[in-house]
Amino acid sequence: MKKFIALLSLTLATTLSFGAETEKVCIDKMTKDGKPVLDKAGKPQQECKTIKVHKKLEGTKVPEKK
Repeated sequence: MKKFIALLSLTLATTLSFGAETEKVCIDKMTKDGKPVLDKAGKPQQECKTIKVHKKLEGTKVPEKK
């Protein structure tokens, strides 16, 4: 039972995003020649992915070694 609870909590922790927002990014498909792949309407086909965007934290500068 303890193993099940630990596995369940680990699964929930990995699936939840802590403070990360998602953004949809689309890129045009290209052929080997570098030309865009066109669909029936003549528009370039796109590959879309959903990525996580993390907030960039500002901190103090690391001291240099002498």
